[in-house]
Amino acid sequence: MTQRDKKSATRRPRQNHLDLARRILDLARDRGFGPGAHLPEQLIATQCNVSRTPVRAALKLLADQGLAVHEADAGYRLSGDFTPSSAFSEPLPDAEEGALAQRIIRDRSARRLDETITVGEVMRRYGAERRTVLKALGTLAEDGLLTRAPGQSWVFASLPDSPESQADSFEYRLLLEPAALTAPGFRLDEDRSAALRRAMVAFLAEPDDRLDPRAFQRLDTDFHLLIARGAANRFVAEALLAHHRLRELPGATVRGNVVRLRQAMQEHLGILDHLESGQLAVAADLLRVHLRLSRSQRPQAANRGAPPLFGMNVPPGR
Repeated sequence: MTQRDKKSATRRPRQNHLDLARRILDLARDRGFGPGAHLPEQLIATQCNVSRTPVRAALKLLADQGLAVHEADAGYRLSGDFTPSSAFSEPLPDAEEGALAQRIIRDRSARRLDETITVGEVMRRYGAERRTVLKALGTLAEDGLLTRAPGQSWVFASLPDSPESQADSFEYRLLLEPAALTAPGFRLDEDRSAALRRAMVAFLAEPDDRLDPRAFQRLDTDFHLLIARGAANRFVAEALLAHHRLRELPGATVRGNVVRLRQAMQEHLGILDHLESGQLAVAADLLRVHLRLSRSQRPQAANRGAPPLFGMNVPPGR
């Protein structure tokens, strides 16, 4: 393999190719394609309103994931074990602009970047093309992490990484998260909820000396994202999703002791109990108590006249 071939093989895919690969899977399911079904490039191009060039790139991504196979004479077909529930066996690789966006936000979290940056600065710092930089900055802007300023400047959102900003973060969430539950139209993703429950029960089964704060942070974020995604009001959902993306950044979350980590996880499970049974008003009340406890970082329960807190005895497998 030549140097040029090696470079091409390791090149990150474009975001539009990743998105198109997902659309092709949806199209195959909608049309009832079975194992080994032919994936005609022209049909896909017409249905997805794109040219055949990106279709070929997307089909190659599916082949790389084992969901399709390529035959020299016949083109691409679905794999022999494809089913309607088939999905990517692992996350698709980050697109080039997505990888750059992650580098930018990591450097900002570490204060290696100033609050205001320009396109030219980013191009020079990361050796990236202007098109890639603009797409990366646009991705961060869509996530609420960056705002475009006059000219070529972009301004980062304030990070909740100080006691004052973290207090403001809790107040913000106290206003929006319970409201997301009680506003008409909230819908719980039952599959995500069930998977999250299993992961939280497994977390609680670990002995104290093996409790990982990073694992807690991932589960905590997933729990609150579950609520954000269920909000019927898209403005509330988008605001919460953007805020939780800020909370995922390094240094943006308060660390609790083992007692508080366990208690908070129990609180999550208690809220899930009521969400899954459709008792959204009770779940919202418990969520308010949970957020106040997390804000205060006290391991004891808040006595605010709420119902008995959060089902402290969790049955196995719940």
